[in-house]
Amino acid sequence: MQLEFSKMHGLGNDFMVIDLISQRFHLHPSAVRKLADPHFGVGFDQLLIVEAPTRPDVDFRYRVFNADGSEVAQCGNGARCFARFVRDRRLTRKNRLHVETQSGVIVLQIQDDQRVTVDMGPARLDPEVIPFHAPQRAPTYELLVAGEAFEVGAVSMGNPHVVLNVADVDEADVARLGPLLEQHERFPQRVNVGFMQVVDRRTLRLRVYERGTGETLACGTGACAAVVSGRLRGWLDEEVRVVLPGGELDISWAGGDAHVMMTGPATRVFDGVIRQSDLLSAQE
Repeated sequence: MQLEFSKMHGLGNDFMVIDLISQRFHLHPSAVRKLADPHFGVGFDQLLIVEAPTRPDVDFRYRVFNADGSEVAQCGNGARCFARFVRDRRLTRKNRLHVETQSGVIVLQIQDDQRVTVDMGPARLDPEVIPFHAPQRAPTYELLVAGEAFEVGAVSMGNPHVVLNVADVDEADVARLGPLLEQHERFPQRVNVGFMQVVDRRTLRLRVYERGTGETLACGTGACAAVVSGRLRGWLDEEVRVVLPGGELDISWAGGDAHVMMTGPATRVFDGVIRQSDLLSAQE
């Protein structure tokens, strides 16, 4: 039997998307890793799974897997691609969707220009929720990495993020510091690492080293976390354009318990099919 899929990207953050409502298959982590391989598989940063909801007040459930086979709770760029996928595959006619994720229900709105706005919910800032080992909540924390002290922000957007302010993202030591921070002992579930350069109060540049994947061209939750952290430090206005290597996202956050809103593109690259027998062999 064959398994249909779409290859999509949000600002270069690329995804394989599979509809498991009209198709049936159980994906083992080893099969995810095989599919993620750019030479022997499809190649992607993350795998998105479309499932039927488990509750009556939502339209769909979606799951997210990193390239290493680990499952995560949320992905902002993936959420936008998810919205376009279910519309393109005619799984719904709605422009406004309520979607169930591991971190709660998110709301997706497909705009007239085909960009997608994602209501990411409130930012989670309490250390035990992120999760992050710290005695109390604060705008910034000191983090020791390889004997060097960094002032960082810590935010959860359904997944944990640490945000470092840098003078120039082009010169940031992402390759060295990214893995060290991702595995830092104060983040018990590992962490996504954002390197943020504040250009002005309405613009910032960002590079993100994602846990389980490495540096990607864009990270939607990372962009949200960077804006939240920058606003908590008094550097940014309510509406901010985030410039990532793969393109731009518009993020707004009024502060406090207000929801973080993210707007950006989602693009389908191609559709394809794979033999389920090939994936089954990977799971042996």
